[in-house]
Amino acid sequence: MNLLTQINSPSDLRLLKPEKLEAVCKELRQYIIEILAENPGHFASSLGTVELTVALHYAFNTPYDRIVWDVGHQAYGHKILTGRRDRFHTLRKLGGIGGFPNPEESEYDSFIAGHASNSISAALGMAVASNLKNEPDRKIVAVIGDGAMTGGLAFEGLNNASSTPNNLLIILNDNNMSIDKPVGGMSEYLVHITASRTYNTIRYKLYNSLKEKGFFREGKKEAILRFNNSLKALLTRQHNIFEGFNIRYFGPVDGHDVNGLVRIINNIKNMSGPKLLHIRTIKGKGFEPAEREATVWHAPGKFNRETGERTVRKSKDGLQLYQDIFGHTLVELAKADSRIVGITPAMPTGSSMIYLMNEMPERAFDVGIAEGHAVTYAAGLAKEGLFPFCNIYSSFMQRAFDQVIHDAALQKLDMALCLDRAGLVGEDGATHHGVFDLACLRYIPNLTIASPLNEIALRNLMFTASRPATGVFVIRYPRGKGELTDWEKPFEILPVGKGRKLKDGKDTAVLSIGPIGNIAAEAIEKAKTGAAHYDMIYLKPIDTELLHEVGRNFRRIITVEDGTVQGGLGSAVMEFMMENGYTPVIRRIGVPDHFIEHGTIAELRHLCGMDAESIAKTITEDQPSSLRAGEKP
Repeated sequence: MNLLTQINSPSDLRLLKPEKLEAVCKELRQYIIEILAENPGHFASSLGTVELTVALHYAFNTPYDRIVWDVGHQAYGHKILTGRRDRFHTLRKLGGIGGFPNPEESEYDSFIAGHASNSISAALGMAVASNLKNEPDRKIVAVIGDGAMTGGLAFEGLNNASSTPNNLLIILNDNNMSIDKPVGGMSEYLVHITASRTYNTIRYKLYNSLKEKGFFREGKKEAILRFNNSLKALLTRQHNIFEGFNIRYFGPVDGHDVNGLVRIINNIKNMSGPKLLHIRTIKGKGFEPAEREATVWHAPGKFNRETGERTVRKSKDGLQLYQDIFGHTLVELAKADSRIVGITPAMPTGSSMIYLMNEMPERAFDVGIAEGHAVTYAAGLAKEGLFPFCNIYSSFMQRAFDQVIHDAALQKLDMALCLDRAGLVGEDGATHHGVFDLACLRYIPNLTIASPLNEIALRNLMFTASRPATGVFVIRYPRGKGELTDWEKPFEILPVGKGRKLKDGKDTAVLSIGPIGNIAAEAIEKAKTGAAHYDMIYLKPIDTELLHEVGRNFRRIITVEDGTVQGGLGSAVMEFMMENGYTPVIRRIGVPDHFIEHGTIAELRHLCGMDAESIAKTITEDQPSSLRAGEKP
């Protein structure tokens, strides 16, 4: 690491001679491998962008020039080159640097980058702002890839970029991968698209010649561009979709030739108007196991950097991941009911939809990074009598909010929205915590919203959802292991809108929803106060009979949820008690009203007061001793 240790900022990188850049790339790649072998994170994506990262910071005057990363797990090399090398070992740890670019962490992080497909829109806004602020020398670059071009927002950005004055440079990092293999016509198009080097050479010379003679006046720009596109289509025998947007296209070029990238970026960065550079990269480049199995090595956990052997911890307790319970149960239900199909937006492995894809490929659909489309596509299937299980990570469901309302709930369609990774998810941090779904969805009419206490309840909720005339049925469950080893029980219907009492008690009633109820149960045992415990199961419709019982008999209520305290279960209980004349003391436990950083789930639960010890403390504190059960404080 002779060169890398000398680079504390991109200005240090730019002092190096071009012939040193390949060595910088080699050291940077090895450093990423070395650190991530012991500090797990998103691995393969950042290995594939090493040369691009070095080229960008070498060719542009960052941070004055803006680089907007899409799918932020491509940006580990960027973090290392921008003053965070010595802290890189703290990646995704509580108090350490985050796994995604964040302007609060560094001035080099131009925009937040946790969810896909936002870079073009954000960078276009920055480019227009630079024009309005009379900063014509400031360059704006959007780096999009890892499947993000399939997202609808990317095309909205392209469409706007084509009609708004700007000098934006879009770099398409085409590695033919997202997490799983990308799908759809755009993916196939990017694999086969070509460009003529001879044509580009002639075009550059012709452009400079015409510019010198004054032919490139603004009034002729669109006509020249249309002629240019037609000429290229004639020579290459294909029409380019990007140039169909009136965006200049260059490529594809080798994304692992660092000096070649620097040359072409320098050649095009000062051209006026929007332009797109298409580069070809290999996800996992430089680490053979990751190149062979990019999906496995997207986020592989700890591994031996010499042998490539992954440290796979085998479960000694026999517990399975909630996502796997979902996947196995979906196959079981689909075998018994021909109406059932599965949909996922680019997460077949992560959501375990892969099990249905392997068993019944004609009834399982990966629609790419397109959550809004996934919901509306599912709604179309439901409208024609099928029953779709649409599985989306909770944090990504935020991108489909309108589709849930307009296309699904408004029509009272029978379909299930299964929200994986609900609640705090740990090291991925604020962009990925699935803590808003209960609050966001509770106000939408015609929805059923439920969360299981354990794996058996998850299976039963899926079975209940698939019964006729259930409407839009939302089931949320967390990342990680379940609670039981013996979960393969016969299906039972869980009556919609009915909770259950888990434990009798007096004075204090603890109301929980979802698997965090198991932590609440542990807390009740620790507190030794004789508190009652209710598993609500359904947030909507909420069990009003149960709430009347609680309102009549308990002077204190504590609600526990793995979601925001604002708008979720706690808010629903407070509203009910107020509207029905009950006046208990109510304490809400959940995610507080601010974004939560990255760390282990255990650390973050403690930080939010949601671990067993903290809940027990809440149960025992401030207990009025002068009132009898049933009296109003």
